[in-house]
Amino acid sequence: MGDISGDGLCPSDADAMADPAALLHPLADELLTIAARLRGAAVTPDAADDATRRARTRRAGSGSAHLALARKTYALRRKRAAIFGNPDLFGEPAWDILIDLYIAHAEGKPVSVSSACIGSAAPATTGLRWLGILADEGLLVRENDADDNRRVLVRLTPTGLAAMERFFDAAQDAVS
Repeated sequence: MGDISGDGLCPSDADAMADPAALLHPLADELLTIAARLRGAAVTPDAADDATRRARTRRAGSGSAHLALARKTYALRRKRAAIFGNPDLFGEPAWDILIDLYIAHAEGKPVSVSSACIGSAAPATTGLRWLGILADEGLLVRENDADDNRRVLVRLTPTGLAAMERFFDAAQDAVS
């Protein structure tokens, strides 16, 4: 399990803590990127009717197809990092967290905060930071584990789940 205490800071995290501006600028850039993606995923009212019709026809088999595509996407991201030999070249922890949570939702599995941080493929402090940002964006929620009060679980919100399904619908359309 990953250490989320912060004792194992990587040099980039330690540098960012020393210079808050160094932390804020990349985060602001990433937030703008996320906002642009969300705007691009939004549909107009006219397009919403067409999208709803298409979604209804796909719903029957889309769950398992989306799950398979999500698994492939996550595996390809790990493979890409291994092939190029430097996982830091392709860091996108927010996306890794969203894919991981989508897969867990589809499989009916709970995800702890520490597991989500590991799923982010980034240092634990970075994963925690992105969990906070994604929660602030309304894409995921943190909840106490009813079976273990020491553990906090994270899951996609209905908004986050709908956005992921729209993404995988678009991805399926793109490769079909």
